[in-house]
Amino acid sequence: MFKIQEIREIIKLVDSSSIDEFVYEVDGAKVKLKKNNVVVTETVAPKKEVVAPVVQQSAPAEAPVATPAPAKEEAPASAAPSVNDPSLHKIVSPMVGTFYQAPNPDSPAYVKVGDKVGNETIVCIVEAMKLFNEIEAEVQGEIVEILVKDGDLVEYGQPLFLVKAE
Repeated sequence: MFKIQEIREIIKLVDSSSIDEFVYEVDGAKVKLKKNNVVVTETVAPKKEVVAPVVQQSAPAEAPVATPAPAKEEAPASAAPSVNDPSLHKIVSPMVGTFYQAPNPDSPAYVKVGDKVGNETIVCIVEAMKLFNEIEAEVQGEIVEILVKDGDLVEYGQPLFLVKAE
């Protein structure tokens, strides 16, 4: 299975190059990237072209995400402002995909609020094109807030977790 850092590098290289299609396969794992500047004919495209269809599809999903935030704000008064708190580290999605808190529906979540995480602690999975990509914390600290619900669509760079770094 590919590591997130490898996929990020491949995306950057393909995005900055003049090639339109890239396929990389190792040990049965396959990454296929295709970019098309005129019309998107497949869901395999650079992040700029994928964002438009995903935003249209996820608009209903974003409303429920926004709805729980005020509910959380009532319990701890600092929940909503904490998203903008510069002292908190944001774990962001490295790609467009579907957010999952656990490896499968019967398993417990990788992390929950209050859990301590290390640099290589797996905090969630983002599934993109049937590839399940494990997302690591990349910071040592404590999970303060989970910003996305299980099964929600996420975009490239979207904050997923807030971590109080140590």
